[in-house]
Amino acid sequence: MKYNRVIRAFASMPWAIVPEKLMQISEFLELAASGVKLTAEEIAGRITPARERKVAEAKGGVAVIPVVGIVSQRGGNMEEVSGPMGVATERISRQLRMALADQEVKAVLLDVDSPGGTVSGVEELSAEIFNARGGKPIVAVANSLMASAAYWIGTAADELVVTPGGEVGSIGVWAAHLDQSKWMEMQGLTPTLISAGKFKAETHPWFPLSDDAKAHLQEEVDHFYEMFVAAVARNRAVSEKRVRDEFGEGLTVTAEKAVKLGMADRVGTLRETIERFGVSSGPGPARRNGASQPINRMQRALRYQEIVQP
Repeated sequence: MKYNRVIRAFASMPWAIVPEKLMQISEFLELAASGVKLTAEEIAGRITPARERKVAEAKGGVAVIPVVGIVSQRGGNMEEVSGPMGVATERISRQLRMALADQEVKAVLLDVDSPGGTVSGVEELSAEIFNARGGKPIVAVANSLMASAAYWIGTAADELVVTPGGEVGSIGVWAAHLDQSKWMEMQGLTPTLISAGKFKAETHPWFPLSDDAKAHLQEEVDHFYEMFVAAVARNRAVSEKRVRDEFGEGLTVTAEKAVKLGMADRVGTLRETIERFGVSSGPGPARRNGASQPINRMQRALRYQEIVQP
């Protein structure tokens, strides 16, 4: 089946993503496995945010890096289910390093609108951002959703800002299994798997999930949840118990409540955050203190990288 590889990957990986988004992905894969063909526009309408993904850009002395869509380690891993609007942790890491190395850039903003995604590569990026503290200011803006894996990443910044209508949190990890055995039976198909290694094919969608396989998936989910909690505790300088008990318990939290709980630092818009660094964020070329500024080396380099090396 065309989508069998994607379904197998879906069933074998833990996710740090809001529940409704994972259900949308599951429904999409079920439709695809049944032979229903969806256009790229239909896929985007079902499982990607409505906001168009931007390329990274520099506004005066501020580099703005978009973190929009479903998070994965490499963009190609989720193309079948996230379309062109997913975001790769490897791309964010490259752009962050370029911004930090560019002498013209005085601050870095992560413009985040993401329901989360897979856990692969997330802690690596979160730790990289956290370890970059103490140099140029790094600010993450929930504009308007910073959930699960995206919150894992965003909390690593020096400051976390939430737009007035935004939400942050959803600290938790999921794993799901799509049992296609009944559908295979209805199609008159009887699959046979030849494998070596007791658990090699334990999450294959052609068969129901065994008790051993379910226990193994639960173990993985628990492992990554503990990693998630520990990272947020490190990033927000609070105890792991506080993260578990007070940071939403798996739910997203609105802006003012997030600040009150210590999950975020302030309520504000992306525009306001950019302007705090003395840069106008109005239409047209970026301006500093009212003076017109052309697109600089940072902007050209990031645009080139976005197009040539997605």
